[in-house]
Amino acid sequence: MAIKLYVGGIPYSVSENGLKEVFSKAGTVVSATVISDKETSRSRGFGFVEMSSLEEAKMAIEMWHGKPLKGRVLTVNEARPMEERPPRRV
Repeated sequence: MAIKLYVGGIPYSVSENGLKEVFSKAGTVVSATVISDKETSRSRGFGFVEMSSLEEAKMAIEMWHGKPLKGRVLTVNEARPMEERPPRRV
């Protein structure tokens, strides 16, 4: 069962492949996603990584939470389920 992790503080120069490569040091990465701004396509500085097991997810948290990556300190923890939000008004 894949465990989804929230990753904050991602340097803007890091791509999804780069994020996957970094987290693969802790185990098997199922997927890595960097969230981008819809209008500018620029990274918003956070994303999600899915690790293949709970043990690997814990290892990734221990390995990267509070640690620097290219000058920015990462925040890594288990992702919470997305909450329902009211529709946005324009």
